[in-house]
Amino acid sequence: MKLYRFITGPDDSAFCHRVTAALNKGWELHGAPAYSFNATTGQLHCGQAVTKTVEGKEYHPDMKLGEQ
Repeated sequence: MKLYRFITGPDDSAFCHRVTAALNKGWELHGAPAYSFNATTGQLHCGQAVTKTVEGKEYHPDMKLGEQ
């Protein structure tokens, strides 16, 4: 089964650590990162899609994807 996550957050080191943690748990980058600017807060936000193939599981909408 292939899993998909889209990790989002402010453009800061915490976001980079979240993506790094996912990579170290076997997730792989999927496409380029996305960026958006929030004019109200003056903050840049990032997003990065990641995918992971897992064996022996069935998908359910209530799965905690970050724990896979």
